[in-house]
Amino acid sequence: MHIFLDIVATLLSTAVIASDLYARRVPNICLISALVLSLAIILTTWIRNPAAQQIWPHFLGLLIGLIALLPFHIFGQMGAGDVKFFATLGFLLGTKALLPIWLIASLIAGAHAVMILLSRHALLQTVPGMKSAQNWFSSSALGQRMVSAQQGRKGLPYAAWLGVGALITVFDPELMHW
Repeated sequence: MHIFLDIVATLLSTAVIASDLYARRVPNICLISALVLSLAIILTTWIRNPAAQQIWPHFLGLLIGLIALLPFHIFGQMGAGDVKFFATLGFLLGTKALLPIWLIASLIAGAHAVMILLSRHALLQTVPGMKSAQNWFSSSALGQRMVSAQQGRKGLPYAAWLGVGALITVFDPELMHW
């Protein structure tokens, strides 16, 4: 049964990574679809063999995922999509997966933020080719489509980094047993 939830988590994470990097959005339809599909998988397994599957850990993962990141959204430091995605991952993968996912995502987001700050630094602007590479991307067709799709939304694509953390955790389940 866990393999099916891992597949749903992998597909959802891949979709969220692409969407958040491109448009800084986490599509609600993806989150709802993953929740409905995973609930159907969990209930089907539980109906077949109630002793083999407990339902409450999934709901606990959803609740902890929601509570853990909700304050960041309330104080304007994170988008609602990031919070909903983390809660959905908690439902799919359970509470044990949340800490490694959060740690991995936070490390990547921190590195991303440092790279952005460095790219804005005056010394780095003097590196040959740096300015032209930035100008080339922002004037490219892809760069223009991304700016249009983002509709002015700023900030780090934290949901994308949560998705990377989820993929790493799914493919290395030992991370859940620290």
